[in-house]
Amino acid sequence: MKSPFLASLLLAATVALPLHAWDYEGHRTVNLLALASLPTNFPAALRDTAAQERIGFLAGEPDRWRNTSDRPLRHLNGLDHYFDMEYLADYYAMSATNLSPFRYEFTAQMATIRARHPEKFPADEKDSDRIKYLPGFLPWAIMENYSKLKSGFSYLKVFEEMGTPEEVAQARQNLIYIMGVMGHYVGDATQPLHTTKHFNGWVGANPKGYATNKTFHSWIDGGYLRKAGGLKDADLRAKLRPATNLNTLAGGNDDVFPLLMRFIAEQHKLVEPLYEMNKDGRLSGNGEKGMEAFPVLSSQISLAAQLLGDLWLTAYQNAPVDNFLKNQLATRKLQADAKDGKGDEKPKTTKKKK
Repeated sequence: MKSPFLASLLLAATVALPLHAWDYEGHRTVNLLALASLPTNFPAALRDTAAQERIGFLAGEPDRWRNTSDRPLRHLNGLDHYFDMEYLADYYAMSATNLSPFRYEFTAQMATIRARHPEKFPADEKDSDRIKYLPGFLPWAIMENYSKLKSGFSYLKVFEEMGTPEEVAQARQNLIYIMGVMGHYVGDATQPLHTTKHFNGWVGANPKGYATNKTFHSWIDGGYLRKAGGLKDADLRAKLRPATNLNTLAGGNDDVFPLLMRFIAEQHKLVEPLYEMNKDGRLSGNGEKGMEAFPVLSSQISLAAQLLGDLWLTAYQNAPVDNFLKNQLATRKLQADAKDGKGDEKPKTTKKKK
């Protein structure tokens, strides 16, 4: 019997119901499109109906973590959703082209600058989550989940060869979880307002008179596309290219962090054009002019799905065999064989005297 959720997915595929942008429906759409981009030799158990349902649901998990009043989690999780590029220059005199791929090394660099120039970072009693002046960790969140995915594929390959059915099933479930959660951050990376201090209305000097309302982010996240009629799943899938291994783009050394930083920098270039489109009515959803932003936001959803599929495939294809686990399982097998052999040993018989 099909679950209600699965039935709704099948119905959406049949009647082409409208989809929205980076709210929950949009994030789920990104994950499901990424799955559709994968080749048939990608593990089938990670693409079957149950896996699709789980990966689609998990696309919203990091946002659910934001619905808490617990400040330690708000501090940890909130920063992973964005990377405000202006902060690098404004507060830290850093460039996005040479940042460390190690989260805590980058954090230490910022801490050093804050200690040298405390006047640039005055305390703010409203900053209960302790995130003010921090640019965010979005590229690190993607990179770290990519690395977890590679590790998962490394041990899945060994369990599939030498493990028990239960171990294989658990390893696959781990991968499904990482794939689903990781997809959320890749989706965030293609929402331009997740790359800027102007994430919810223009802040600071505003000579061009851009919108300063605090509803701008939610309008881009889904409000505009809902008014414009929503995206069509069939249209998105028709434009989908097969996933590709990013190794060649990463210089052949599987270092995708610089690639992610360049990618986010490209999305940042769309921040001011979005405000310009909003100012002149192209983001209104009213009439022909109000629909001009539609292909821009639609292409961002597709871009997120393509990058996510590429990252999943690259992690799978580039994952080395977990030799430590392989040796452990080989030892376990030898011990089990020895035990079984001893248990099966027939009792010695003595010859009867004639």
